[in-house]
Amino acid sequence: MIDLAIEDATNGRISRRWFMEFTAAMGLSAIAGSSLWTKAAQAAPVRGGNFRVGIHDGNTSDSHDPGTYATRQMVYLAHQHRSYLTLIEPDGTLGPDLATEWSPNKDATEWAFKLNPKAYFHSGRKVAAGDVVASMNYHRNEKSTSAARGLIRQAVDVVADGDDIVIFKLGAGTADWPWLMTDYHLAVCPANDDGTIDWQSGDGSGPYKLNDGQFGVRWKLSRHDQWHLKGAYFDTVEMIVLNDDAARQSALIAGEVDVVSSVSLKTLDFLARNPGIKIDNVPSASPITMPMLCDTAPFNNLDVRNALKSAIDREDIIQRVMRGNATIGNDFHLSPTQPFWPSKIPQIQYDPDRARSLLKKAGMENLSVAISVSDSLFPGAVDLCSLYQQHALKAGINLTVDRQPADGYYSEVWMKKPFCVASWGARPTADVIFTEAYKSGAPWNESHWENPQFDKLLLRAKSELEEGKRAEMYEEMCSIARDDGGTIIPMFSNFVYARRANVAHEQKLAASWELDGARAPSRWWFANQDD
Repeated sequence: MIDLAIEDATNGRISRRWFMEFTAAMGLSAIAGSSLWTKAAQAAPVRGGNFRVGIHDGNTSDSHDPGTYATRQMVYLAHQHRSYLTLIEPDGTLGPDLATEWSPNKDATEWAFKLNPKAYFHSGRKVAAGDVVASMNYHRNEKSTSAARGLIRQAVDVVADGDDIVIFKLGAGTADWPWLMTDYHLAVCPANDDGTIDWQSGDGSGPYKLNDGQFGVRWKLSRHDQWHLKGAYFDTVEMIVLNDDAARQSALIAGEVDVVSSVSLKTLDFLARNPGIKIDNVPSASPITMPMLCDTAPFNNLDVRNALKSAIDREDIIQRVMRGNATIGNDFHLSPTQPFWPSKIPQIQYDPDRARSLLKKAGMENLSVAISVSDSLFPGAVDLCSLYQQHALKAGINLTVDRQPADGYYSEVWMKKPFCVASWGARPTADVIFTEAYKSGAPWNESHWENPQFDKLLLRAKSELEEGKRAEMYEEMCSIARDDGGTIIPMFSNFVYARRANVAHEQKLAASWELDGARAPSRWWFANQDD
């Protein structure tokens, strides 16, 4: 009971007088009650200040176009100045954003979302159902090149029922449809008169509005006073692109930024000893992937792909590169933190002899391949490839590490180079990640892999409302991806980021993206404005 009262006090839901009377009734002394109140009050969110965020993975080629969102810069910025129908709460549950409630018909082939009447764009216009319809159709359009087209095209129609109801009519029952609406591409933008959307201006209905900035450099934002949810405690926010690990850490220590989105694991212990710095270490379902283009030699040979999967020592990488801050991967996108994770599928082991045998079978002994990577992807990205190079050498594979510049990596390297490294944000459901990254022809099918049986199971699983049957289908899909797919997934990295000691947040942190699901500016606050 006292814990609940402390939580209510921390969140400003009760007065000091009520709290003191309650603790007295529970048998605590006035001194003890006052001490608990002081601690709770100090932790309570307060408004004010300029929140400076040092972020990794930002390019000058980034854009406000939601269909092209790829880098952390675009994802983080989108969650500040734009809104979505639903969102992922810090505890991992599904919560409301623009939609206050949603409901399906009996077979989940139709979903209705009711909009928050308090939602307004920064330009002053109320968010209406027509804006949602236009925003979704932007990705559904047959000519669309949006990365979310594979998700949203399941809707055969999206219609407005008045100004505050949006109805999605689906080609097949989809139990996870409200979860799909959290996809970071599906930001709601203002509709133009012709049914298109205005993404170019950067107008949105998120917690902060854009003031000025430049992609790959810095963005300045200020609080949107008509934001429809709680939070947005900071007056202003600056998002500063710092792709270099050392530059981010130096900026944090020097007090030039208040939080950094990623820290070097090599210096994590050193940073943790600084009394002015706090570390947040969040296990996640964010995979590090190494896609091989299955339509490009030599990766169009299954034996070559499986040889490369057997030639990497995942546990060694986790210990030596990630310092233990990761969960081992098994070459499918589901992690132990997610529903439907298939625990019975055997883990791929480091086996140089098996790799040699497979290459001999393929007639490709002494294979030579290059893997492209950039320092900006995550701390230790290049080190991972260098260590893999050592592992592969024992299997007779000559692996060259092709170090690429940070700027333009996701537009010029990923899905273009035959073998590369990528860092994905966590997706909320198996259906989302399999539809985006594995379905034949999906815009973000990063390995260009196609498997008819996988596609068939994916379609069946979408409409299966009985969880036991869905679990069986997902397990089979994971086995197919593991044994036939073109993506190596050595691990799921923890989100490890750091903040100044005067930056406060709730106890739980979302595991969908770094920085509390990319929503730190709207969820966090300064605990002491004098620091």
